[in-house]
Amino acid sequence: MLNLGSPYQGYVYSYPHKTAYRALSPPVPLARAWADEDRGRLFAYAHVPFCEMRCGFCNLFTTAGPPEALVERWLSAWRAEVEATAAALGGARFARFAIGGGTPTWLTVEQLTAVFDGLAALGVDCGAIPGSVEVSPGTVTADKAALLIERGTTRISMGVQSLVLSETEAVYRPQSIAAVESAIAVLRDAAAPILNLDLMYGLPGQTEASWRHTLRRVLSFEPEELYLYPLYVREQTGLGRHGEPQGPGDDEPRLRLYRIARELLEGAGYHQRSMRLFCRAHVPGGPVYRCQEDGMVGVGVGARSYTQRLHWSTPFAVGARGIRGIIEDWIASDPSRIRWGIALDEAEQRRRWLILSLLCSEGADAQRYPFGELEADFPELRALLEAGLAERRGAVVRLTPAGLERSDAIGPWLISRPIRERMDAAEIA
Repeated sequence: MLNLGSPYQGYVYSYPHKTAYRALSPPVPLARAWADEDRGRLFAYAHVPFCEMRCGFCNLFTTAGPPEALVERWLSAWRAEVEATAAALGGARFARFAIGGGTPTWLTVEQLTAVFDGLAALGVDCGAIPGSVEVSPGTVTADKAALLIERGTTRISMGVQSLVLSETEAVYRPQSIAAVESAIAVLRDAAAPILNLDLMYGLPGQTEASWRHTLRRVLSFEPEELYLYPLYVREQTGLGRHGEPQGPGDDEPRLRLYRIARELLEGAGYHQRSMRLFCRAHVPGGPVYRCQEDGMVGVGVGARSYTQRLHWSTPFAVGARGIRGIIEDWIASDPSRIRWGIALDEAEQRRRWLILSLLCSEGADAQRYPFGELEADFPELRALLEAGLAERRGAVVRLTPAGLERSDAIGPWLISRPIRERMDAAEIA
C-alpha cells in the first residue's frame, strides 16, 4: 500500500529546485550553454525583484521598498544581461514571455517600459505571442495597466489570497478589500484578455464559511483563471520566524477547503489544469510551448534559465539581507558567464519530464516521452496506478482527482535521491 504521508509537503513547480543548484567551477560561458539547443520555441522570463511589502508567507526572491538608486543600478545591469543574452542566443524564436517577481508593477511606467524594451531587444515580439505579467492590488494604476496591454500582455495575474481582512492581516499582508476590487476594475477596464487571481487556503482563522465567502465574491468578478495555493510556513519567511508551525493537524482542514473550492469552481464552469490552476473553458491558447522540452531564457537576478542539460540562476535566498547581497553581487558580475546552477544527466532529464507532465491534468503521454519506455523507466507509475492516484487512458498516465489533490506529496516523492540530498544540504540565507 502506497503511503505518501502528508498531502502538503511542497510545491514542485520546477525540477530540480533552486536549492539543488551549486557554484559552477569553472563558470560556463552563456554562448556555450545555448550552442547546441533548439531555440525555436523559447520562453522569455524577466524577473523584477522588488515589492511594496513582504507578505508573511512569501519565500520568493524579492526585496521590499528598495531605494531608487538600487532600482536604477538594477535596471542598468538588467539591460547589460539582455545584451549578453541576445548575443549568446543568436536568432532565437520565442513562444511565450512573462514578467514576474517580486511585483513588476512596483516599477514606474518608465521603468516598466524599459523592461518591455529589453525583451524586444532580446528578440521577443511581445505583441505576437502570449505574455503574462504579475501585479498587486496596491501597484495597479490605469496608466500601468494600459501600458501592459499596449505592449502585448495577454494575461495579468494578481495575488488576492483572501477577501476577509482578518485573514490577510494574519499573514502580514495589509490590504483593503476596496483596493482589491478597485484594482480588478482597473484591469477589466484595460481589457486584459486573461485575468488570473491567486487565492490561498489554510490561512490562520480561515473557516469553511469564510473560504466560501472569498470564493463566491471572487467568482463574481469572472476571472478567466484562478490559482489556489495552500499556505506553507517556510523557513526565513515572516510566518516562519513569528507564526505557528504547521503540523499533521493542518492537513485535513486544508484538504476540506481544497475540495470545497474544487466543487464550487467546477460547478461554475472552470476546468482543473493542475492542483492549483482552474481555467474557464474559453481561455485562449497560443503557439506551442512545452515546458518539459523547450528552453527558458531568464533575464535578471533571481530569474532561472533552462536548457536540456543545464539549469542556472543566481543563488537562492529568502531573508532580506541575503537577497540584497545577491542583488549587489549580480550587479557587479559578468553577465556572459554562468556561475550558479546544476547540470542534468539523462536520468534527471527523464525525471524532470515525468514530474512536469504528471502534475498537470493532461498527464504523461508515453508517445511523447523522448527517452524510451516511460513505465519501464519509472516503476513509481505502477504504484500510483495501483493506489488509485493515477489512471491510464491509452498511452497517457494522468492523476485521478485523488492524485491531483495530493500533487504536493507526489511531486516530492518523485524527486531523486541525489537531488533530495542536495536540497536538504542547502543553506538558505
